[in-house]
Amino acid sequence: MHLRLELEEVDQAAPGRSPATYIYAARALRDFGDGFVAVLLPVYLTAIGLGPFKVGIAATLALLGSALMTLGIGLIGARVDQRKLLMAACGLMIATGLAFAVSSTYAVVLLVAFMGTINPSSGSVSIFVPLEHAVLARSVADTDRTKMFARYGLIGALAAAVGALASASPDVLAAMGVSRLAALKAMFVLYAVLGAIGAWMYARIPAEPAPVESKPVAALGPSRGIVYRMAALFSIDAFAGGFAVQSLLALWLFNKFGMSLAAAGVYFFWSGVLAAFSFPVAAWLSRRIGLVNTMVFTHIPSSICLIVAAVAPSLEVALALLLVRAALSQMDVPTRSSYVMAVVTPPERPAAASVTSVPRSLAAAASPAMAGALFAAGFEAWPFVICGALKILYDFALLWAFRHIKPPEER
Repeated sequence: MHLRLELEEVDQAAPGRSPATYIYAARALRDFGDGFVAVLLPVYLTAIGLGPFKVGIAATLALLGSALMTLGIGLIGARVDQRKLLMAACGLMIATGLAFAVSSTYAVVLLVAFMGTINPSSGSVSIFVPLEHAVLARSVADTDRTKMFARYGLIGALAAAVGALASASPDVLAAMGVSRLAALKAMFVLYAVLGAIGAWMYARIPAEPAPVESKPVAALGPSRGIVYRMAALFSIDAFAGGFAVQSLLALWLFNKFGMSLAAAGVYFFWSGVLAAFSFPVAAWLSRRIGLVNTMVFTHIPSSICLIVAAVAPSLEVALALLLVRAALSQMDVPTRSSYVMAVVTPPERPAAASVTSVPRSLAAAASPAMAGALFAAGFEAWPFVICGALKILYDFALLWAFRHIKPPEER
């Protein structure tokens, strides 16, 4: 009854538009920006004179800063209008893009990486995610929740794929006589513009109704134990993933195979397209074998492909394996988001999304610097082997720990 009344208020405030419509549009803009930034970040940092280890440090600080901000956002997300918080996050995105565009000093780069919204990974790891998840989860019934998260992921991944393709834009600008560094900085200006448009989208989300409770509610209550267990396991997965974030994967392709920026953009575009269309497949599969089984049994083959790609003898073989990995590795994203929202109570959703995301970001923050050190030492295949092996261990642990905890639609 409460959900029905809430949806009726939304419909009255914005006829023909649900909050999901604006969140989908804002995420598409943000992930388009993240798509080209993830590829261009190592190129830009190399252009200003930084080596692989310093690139890894910048990626680590970006993930660490995102983790700390995501924790704060999640803890206050149930008490503060989530629309206002999303608009404030867009303001930070604008500031991040402009700061990169006007300064190339290493200290400033590190500061902006830590305090801004730059995303060096291929997934959507940011302060936006817990807020968007909470808004989306309350707008649909349990039976449609995974499908909705699959649509959310599909839109974001397709936008990120187009963004990766757009990473070749600096080469186009350079051919027109613009200096390479200026062309790279122009892309960060575009990133800031996307943040401004995203803020306008979030502003159109209807304001949340005033809470009925007069006293503060704990961020996490009866589901605390489940959330903490999920957070611990998800952090293992994220730590592993940090060894193969998209920026470092791009650096590996540039260094080992001499891949051009244009070719890398094409590869990351198709990688993103495959990941995008795996999301509705994941929703379909989860209805047949369950959310946890879908997470595990699609993840393991993708990790094996990454390990084999790390020692592939040629660029063609490596790219083929990486594309197979792309088609499988993100199928746990909508299913994981749906599962987290399903096994906690509605008031706990912002905190649950945050608490399960923050350890992931903290764990992921440590590994890019370690991967950068391995790169600098000449062990360029090892980060991907470590990533794949750790992810396989995580999958078996997840299956064992949560095989009996079912979401409402599976009971």
